[in-house]
Amino acid sequence: MTTLSRGVELTDDPDRVIAPGETFASVTDQIAGVVQRPVTWLFMSAFGLAFTGVMMLLIAVSYLILKGVGIWGIDIPVAWGFAITNFVWWIGIGHAGTFISAMLLLMRQDWRTSINRFAEAMTLFAVACAGLFPLLHLGRIKYFYWLIPYPNTMGLWPQFRSALVWDVFAVSTYGLISLLFWYVGLIPDLASLRDRAKTRFGWMSFGILSLGWRGASRHWTRYQTAYLLLAGLAAPLVVSVHSVVGMDFSEGIVPGWHSTIFPPYFVAGAIFSGFAMVLTLAIPLRALFRMQNLITLRHIDNCCKLMLVNGLLVAYGYGSEIYTSFYSGSVYESFMTINRFIGPYAVGFWTLIFCNVLAPQILWFGSIRRNVIVVFALSIVINIGMWMERFIIIVTSLHRDYLPSSWGMYHPTIWDWATFIGTIGLFFTLFFLFARLLPVIAMAESREMVHETDGGVHPPRKMEPMHAR
Repeated sequence: MTTLSRGVELTDDPDRVIAPGETFASVTDQIAGVVQRPVTWLFMSAFGLAFTGVMMLLIAVSYLILKGVGIWGIDIPVAWGFAITNFVWWIGIGHAGTFISAMLLLMRQDWRTSINRFAEAMTLFAVACAGLFPLLHLGRIKYFYWLIPYPNTMGLWPQFRSALVWDVFAVSTYGLISLLFWYVGLIPDLASLRDRAKTRFGWMSFGILSLGWRGASRHWTRYQTAYLLLAGLAAPLVVSVHSVVGMDFSEGIVPGWHSTIFPPYFVAGAIFSGFAMVLTLAIPLRALFRMQNLITLRHIDNCCKLMLVNGLLVAYGYGSEIYTSFYSGSVYESFMTINRFIGPYAVGFWTLIFCNVLAPQILWFGSIRRNVIVVFALSIVINIGMWMERFIIIVTSLHRDYLPSSWGMYHPTIWDWATFIGTIGLFFTLFFLFARLLPVIAMAESREMVHETDGGVHPPRKMEPMHAR
């Protein structure tokens, strides 16, 4: 049994979406109170550490623009290094936000309510980090607009068979739909913050962002229609965006890449790493803001189950990749697999096997899925393993391909690491600002999930508009 700061006792029942004893007012007060409470030294320390990463990123990018991509460890034959590894990793992390928000909404899964808001924000921040790497990898960043089809007097058009152009369309579409979906879901909560604002600036800011929301029946009608339509648009992006990223590799006639399993294999891996990051954020969040009554063990348990399912799909992808490399009879494919097993990057390969295949098997046990410390540690292990997977896929296929005379090793430089660590700092800086300025849990949707308590009568759930009026 857990006791909250305001004196409400609850039991972490894995079958409940919202803990018993909650009212409409208590849910609103608790979520809005996170935004309205004074800034603590702990928050400022964590924010300062994350912002240090942003400064590191700015220094690394400035030096890159000044000197060129030669400061990285990329070379021939490994012309793709940390930049593309980090791009695929960050895009994958963003997939769980769209899956939780759109797919689970369409499937009417109520348990998504307490985690969908910060999962959507996580998607936006991950896409922002991912979008940096293809631009930086171009070398001449000022000409990035050449990848976009625009009317020009030179008659210059993008090469639509290029993977870079595919990424531009996929990531920009994904980012735009995710932003709209996140903002539309925020509108009722922004109105609640407007009504609770204690300063004129806060009242005006939240008033503008809430678009005049008053909770009228026609407002709810338009909100529900727009939210459902955006969910329908966002759901296919879960599959399409990372399928495009997978085809970036499978279109190349490179040992280990030229495979039709890459699109579904990449989608499963994206959702796998995305749910790992959701748990990495959710567990400290529920402890820091004492939200065990809103982010219950049921949420953690369900996320673990979905993570286990996608982990098994990823393991199947590994097995299929190894099997087909030998079954194909291609000496290049079989050598690539043996090179991963015992070659110079074998430590990375066996690390990803442990992190992504062996470690998640403990999630078969319900007691483990409800142990927040073990789940938190496992989520970090999986994120490390998924990053290592992308690194091994890219580097081991390039550094030893067809001609032994062209073989070479890839060694990341300090600037590779500074750029990568800097994007992690950027991600957490944006997340800290989001947690400080906007509700991290959807108030309007959480109020719908409130259970009736003994001796108390709650306001009715939102009524569907009466179109006959």
